[in-house]
Amino acid sequence: MIRLTPNLAIPQSEIQIESVRAQGPGGQHVNKVSSAVHLRFDIRASSLPEDVKGRLLHLRDRRITRDGVIVIKAQRHRTRERNRAEALERLAELVRGVLHPPKRRIRTRPTAAARHRRMEAKRRRGRIKVLRRRPSPTE
Repeated sequence: MIRLTPNLAIPQSEIQIESVRAQGPGGQHVNKVSSAVHLRFDIRASSLPEDVKGRLLHLRDRRITRDGVIVIKAQRHRTRERNRAEALERLAELVRGVLHPPKRRIRTRPTAAARHRRMEAKRRRGRIKVLRRRPSPTE
């Protein structure tokens, strides 16, 4: 069970973990042992609250498939247990990130002084650019 908050947890039965061979360089041992871990978590079939599920599904994260399954591969460590713990922590971190709804942005308007400064800066830049022009034959 992964504890997210004091009153919210993900049951172990909703998480599928399988051991696979790690990629990358290694000696003879790396070809024999499966120390990397693939973690799969189906968002739609989970017991998470509906609003949290919705926010997870709307995340633009490459670890979430079109079917709504989170796939995490952990292979940084040499032992399966440490990779498993890291994968579970990364899942918890991803879900904790969407537990609370984002704050609504309050639109603000620039002050009159800020608008005036902006227009004055534009006029100044325009005058500089006019001075850079090639003089016309009539001048």
